[in-house]
Amino acid sequence: MLEVRELRKSFDGFQAVGGVSFSVPRGSVSAIIGPNGAGKTTLFNLITGHLRPDAGSVSFKGREVTGIAPHDLCRLGMGRSFQRTNIFPQLTVYENVQAAYVSHRGRGWSLFERVERLFREEAESVLASVGLLDKASEIAGFLSHGNQKQLELGIALALEPEILLLDEPTAGMSSQETRESIQLIERIARERGLTLLFTEHDMEVVFAISQRITVLHQGRVIADGAPDEVRRHPEVRRVYLGERH
Repeated sequence: MLEVRELRKSFDGFQAVGGVSFSVPRGSVSAIIGPNGAGKTTLFNLITGHLRPDAGSVSFKGREVTGIAPHDLCRLGMGRSFQRTNIFPQLTVYENVQAAYVSHRGRGWSLFERVERLFREEAESVLASVGLLDKASEIAGFLSHGNQKQLELGIALALEPEILLLDEPTAGMSSQETRESIQLIERIARERGLTLLFTEHDMEVVFAISQRITVLHQGRVIADGAPDEVRRHPEVRRVYLGERH
């Protein structure tokens, strides 16, 4: 589904991403982990077109998409969420998801349609799947942090992605909210047949649901494989636990 080869990006002489390569199989749940400053968000920004790499390539569904604009990647089937919640705070919960459908399906430029009638069933279905249908009429900016992250997931789903990249989807959540959010994400990915790639600071979450884990340290891959393999990797144990060889 996704192939990353030798991606590199520097800022003022600092190499944030230094030759990163990995692949994401179709239908898999994969994670990118690493300490703060490892380059995870920069890597996501390179993959999703928010930054242009200095070198390397990104292929999506067998097509090279390196440097393609985020909105064009979205239309190709690549969805994305951010560490900071990205919603329309002054719209209702329902209007947030409906707006995503209107934009994605190219109905936002019509002057002759009543927007409130468009995609109602689809929007309500997504809200039901993320557990927010009972809050459809509430103003999004007044939701709890956890509910806003659920809404952001709903907006991403309304863009009908084939792969979903989630950048620390449980950041700022309590332990209870984290468990509930990850269970929700895992269920939706399974039900919709989505490929999932996410970054996460909670290692319990990562090892519980990931089929493949790529570990970054100082902008480079130090381990890549199944959870048990990564857990035993000596370099990973040194970076996370301070163990010596």
